[in-house]
Amino acid sequence: MKTAYFDCYAGVSGDMFIGSLLDAGLPFEELQAALETLPLEGYRLAMREERRQGIRGTRFLVEMLQHEHAHRRLGDVRRIIHSSALSDWAKGAAEAVFEILARAEGKVHGLSPDAVTFHEVGAVDSIVDIVGGVFGVESLGIESIQASPLPLGRGFTSSAHGRLPLPAPATLEILAGLEVRDAGTETETVTPTGAALLKALASSWGPMPAMRIQRIGYGAGSRDLPDRPNCLRVLIGDAAVAGDAETVLMLETNLDDASPEFMGYMMERLFGAGALDVVFFPVQMKKNRPGTQVQVMAHPVRKDDLTRILFEESLTLGVRVRMCEREVLERDLVTVESPWGPLQVKRVKDPGGRRRLVPEYEACRAVAVSRRVPLRDVYAWVTGLGDSGL
Repeated sequence: MKTAYFDCYAGVSGDMFIGSLLDAGLPFEELQAALETLPLEGYRLAMREERRQGIRGTRFLVEMLQHEHAHRRLGDVRRIIHSSALSDWAKGAAEAVFEILARAEGKVHGLSPDAVTFHEVGAVDSIVDIVGGVFGVESLGIESIQASPLPLGRGFTSSAHGRLPLPAPATLEILAGLEVRDAGTETETVTPTGAALLKALASSWGPMPAMRIQRIGYGAGSRDLPDRPNCLRVLIGDAAVAGDAETVLMLETNLDDASPEFMGYMMERLFGAGALDVVFFPVQMKKNRPGTQVQVMAHPVRKDDLTRILFEESLTLGVRVRMCEREVLERDLVTVESPWGPLQVKRVKDPGGRRRLVPEYEACRAVAVSRRVPLRDVYAWVTGLGDSGL
């Protein structure tokens, strides 16, 4: 699995995020072409090599050609994103980043997410940073993102709302529940845009994972720091996940008053918000009531979104939260030639190094529906391939 590890020793911002990907091999022309499909104008993109305390990095710049007066809300940004020619995944990921920003700003100012008026993060440069960031991740084929704990600076900064303490209140809301540390410097090291990009895209936080490094990139920040090179470092390579453990979040709640129709809808919402698995168990509850235990597995960064859905879509009064380790096998998606045409399947590597093919339900279902063959026949063909399809 191609993994990117963001080493945020000096912090993170939207332009540093893109700069690191450009430095790691993202073609600037492809990025520029993708961003030109956004219905935005009055800006110019540039990249240049710069040095921070002797380390060479790539600086990504959005140069405004005219002063912009637009103050956008979440709905306006959604329309801009969905008017582009980006892939469905990139549109969804960019929208998720802005939803994180809107919820954080809304909590700080006492507004609903849809009522938040973006100032700095609604500007052209921030939209470009976020959309460009998710496009870069997709273009480089990155399947998993991990990040180091974020160093937070101290002091004050100016904004459209006036003087704000550092870390900025919205940044702190975004980073709630994640591991952070004191940067020991009187300057902003983590911007709301940079924090939201990693919150939406990273599956875990902590030390660098075991991986075979293929590319290294440095995204240069806009200023020099006195005690460290102001760059965001990204390491891209194949993660050694076969037999490795990863930390996952488990959410549980017991329901004795849930309609089956509502349960099905709740499951759809949970999967749509990033749940890795959702399971319903029949249980016998207090007062001798039959009920259902809902168990949700996800990456830790999805905790707030998934907990909110459980409260919104059920009458539960509490959700149990725990962290656990899971062992995962290395796997990827490959396309094989089947009797019904090209078919996507999972290729799994066992701890001993042996590979095998596993049916991918959605792909097999699509073939069964389009070719009007039993689903079990498609499954049987895939499982019968053995090593011949590898």
